[in-house]
Amino acid sequence: MNKSALKAFATSARKELLKKVEAKAMKIGITEDNIKKAEIESSDAIYIDGKQLSKEEKTQRDKLVARINQIGYKQVMEEVAYTWFNRFTALRFMEVNDYLPTGVRVLSSSNPNSADPDMLNEALDLDLEIDKEYVYDLKLNNKTEELFKYLIIKHCNDLNRYLPVMFETIDDFTEILFPEGLLAKDSFISQMIDRETILEEDWEKVEIIGWLYQYYISEKKDQVFADLKKNIKINKDTLPAATQLFTPNWIVRYMVDNSLGRVWKESYPLTGLRDNIKYFLDEGEQNVDVLRQLEEIRYKEVNPEEITFLDPSCGSGHILVYAFDLFYEMYLEKGYMAHEIPKLILEKNLFGLDID
Repeated sequence: MNKSALKAFATSARKELLKKVEAKAMKIGITEDNIKKAEIESSDAIYIDGKQLSKEEKTQRDKLVARINQIGYKQVMEEVAYTWFNRFTALRFMEVNDYLPTGVRVLSSSNPNSADPDMLNEALDLDLEIDKEYVYDLKLNNKTEELFKYLIIKHCNDLNRYLPVMFETIDDFTEILFPEGLLAKDSFISQMIDRETILEEDWEKVEIIGWLYQYYISEKKDQVFADLKKNIKINKDTLPAATQLFTPNWIVRYMVDNSLGRVWKESYPLTGLRDNIKYFLDEGEQNVDVLRQLEEIRYKEVNPEEITFLDPSCGSGHILVYAFDLFYEMYLEKGYMAHEIPKLILEKNLFGLDID
């Protein structure tokens, strides 16, 4: 995985998304210095700077204004930009791994020679609740950007059933600030799907999401620490950039293999799990007295249902995901039915805490 390429991509994507989101806000009369009032308002539409907004768009704009009044313009723009970055990253990961319920790529094509996402070419056949007449009209009139936006939002709303935290139903201001120009050759989406910028095989690894998030906020992190030198304290808004660091996979495995793995190895010295815990370290030589004391406190014939595994700073749960894999093997060794194991692990074994 090329970390420098990921960092360059994520930092440039943040700048691009912020610009695009701010540009969309300006189109509906919202800037950092001014929030324009409607020139004309009726029951089903309003006009801002001569631009007509539908009743639905008016509701979204009102929610956007309320959020700005609550936390400030810059914070809202950051929030919306990151929301879209997060969603597009998830969509890219899901399409490469064939996790999308429709089975159709939304950002790229399975044909390397095709410039358009498969979603656009198969728009009328997608297993989604879409207005086929509207889609047909957009295709007929070559309104590709509008079609792309419409179908992305439909996908996000559909995925809400499976991942409600990642894909909140898009009925608020994130929709009205949907970035424009995402299909352009120089857009961050183009870089995201470029097989030379980020290898497709890298998108098959779940840790790419953690790395991209860390690099997305890396400039903010640098700014936070530069401000510290000027006696500008870290606050609740800057805390995430200062503290959210992704743990590399080998460190995750080292920690889990020598904690959870050690509990099982001590309890069952002949366990087949030994082949899976590649970072497990055997104990060093000890004198007879120490060995006797160690033997008294070793785990013996532990029941997997009684092991509690807690990550006190879990972030996205990267460490818990690997622990899940080890627990699964432990339950199998003890003769549990495969279909029963995931529920047991989630209910009895895995716990995580973090600052939201």
